[in-house]
Amino acid sequence: MVTLNRIYTRTGDKGSTALANGERRSKADLRVEAYGTVDETNACIGLVRLHADIVLDAMLGRIQNDLFDLGADLATPESDEPPAYEPLRIVASQVKRIEADIDLLNAELSPLKSFVLPGGSAASAALHLARTICRRAERLTVALAAVEGERVSPEALQYLNRLSDFLFVASRTANANGADDVLWVPGKNR
Repeated sequence: MVTLNRIYTRTGDKGSTALANGERRSKADLRVEAYGTVDETNACIGLVRLHADIVLDAMLGRIQNDLFDLGADLATPESDEPPAYEPLRIVASQVKRIEADIDLLNAELSPLKSFVLPGGSAASAALHLARTICRRAERLTVALAAVEGERVSPEALQYLNRLSDFLFVASRTANANGADDVLWVPGKNR
């Protein structure tokens, strides 16, 4: 477990932060941006849970814990040197769990005939916001993986991709299983 005795350390006052392995990086570093945006996704999901039913709330609670795992994964760069401790990494079973939750929720939804506008219920709108933040985290993580010398596990990328899909399906579930979805009407206001 993590123990936080002191909240401020002053070590970041000049714009750097420590990764989980102790390496210092700029707070504007792509790796820090990626796990920071995962944290934003998690915070938004916390707001969603205020409006979620018991089933969706349980799923979102598991996801919030997984997002801390993902943040730890991204905050611990892979190295050719053996680590002093076993780093926490996203694993395939976490990706499969999200897929199972997507399938469970999607089974109750009618097929879409148009794109969905963010809105409907408060939970649905917040889920759409979480989805867009998650997509940004995914884009940053993909960009990080493309940097020479940086490594990102395939499972971390898969998790982010599945999570955005989950958040979309959950947004429809939160809109009375799609009955209250607000659909895009192309050219409606011309």
